[in-house]
Amino acid sequence: MESKTGKQTSIYINKEVRQALLQCLLNQRAADEFIFASYKYKNMPLSRYQAYRIVKQAAVYAGMPEHISCHSLRKTFGYHAWKQSVPPAMLMDIYNHSSYQITRRYLKLIRMIRIRCKKSGY
Repeated sequence: MESKTGKQTSIYINKEVRQALLQCLLNQRAADEFIFASYKYKNMPLSRYQAYRIVKQAAVYAGMPEHISCHSLRKTFGYHAWKQSVPPAMLMDIYNHSSYQITRRYLKLIRMIRIRCKKSGY
């Protein structure tokens, strides 16, 4: 359940991710232990801020000094999925948006759609 919207969320994963998560679950000490646990607080998930710091550190390590966050990764995923012709309905589902217009606005697709149409001669 998403805390922001109260909607149920499904996350689609490939075989490799599924196997890695199953391995994590097998290695857990307790059934209620978080896979991404807080370093600071016992029995708590990794905080949003700590996740940001990990992503930012990985970006710097990879030589990407520009602003990178968990949110920018989320948007970048959607942008590239759309460019590879992932159906809009699937992106809506992934993002848990209630309409295509919201997804389109979120990914700033209107300008890109116009560019695609111009290139295609529409």
